[in-house]
Amino acid sequence: MSLQQQADNKIHSLITSGILRVKKDLYSCKVGLGSSSIVIKSMRRILIVMMSLVVLCLETVAQPGTAASQWNVDSKDHLALDGYDPVAYFTAGKAVKGRASVIADHEGIRYRFESEHNKKLFLESPSAYKPQYGGWCAYAMGAKGEKVEVDPETFKILDGRLYLFYNKFFNNTLDSWNKNEPELRRDADKNWSKFATN
Repeated sequence: MSLQQQADNKIHSLITSGILRVKKDLYSCKVGLGSSSIVIKSMRRILIVMMSLVVLCLETVAQPGTAASQWNVDSKDHLALDGYDPVAYFTAGKAVKGRASVIADHEGIRYRFESEHNKKLFLESPSAYKPQYGGWCAYAMGAKGEKVEVDPETFKILDGRLYLFYNKFFNNTLDSWNKNEPELRRDADKNWSKFATN
């Protein structure tokens, strides 16, 4: 269990126990067994529960922003690869749209999969299937150090890694990448490290 999961479990436990105590206190007051001190304790517990809920909500909202802020994802739901299945690039050798009903979230980024089997493969080893350079155009990252949108159907598997490319308006950057791949790849790795550490 990750540290984040342990922290979430602790917060959930505090919230649950706080709610149960408040219910007990309020019941005591209702049946006439309580006093003003029980009401004050209940109010404190309600405040603690509410603060815990706020912390939990803020953490949940903040998580997607960390990795997702540098990745090429949909701004609404942090969907990567325009919904294409990251595993299918390797197993089918082509870009395959994932199903909206088969999803997994990893490091605040949502992925769709064509099948439950592909989802399972991804969850066993996410780094083996995630695109390089945050899903941005590999050529642009190497040539200019810029984050440029991609066409998810224009890709290359190189040394077991997925590289994506811009391909619009008669400009297929995969062709340019192939002409100078070693140098562009080296430069892209260096340029991406600047984004990845932010």
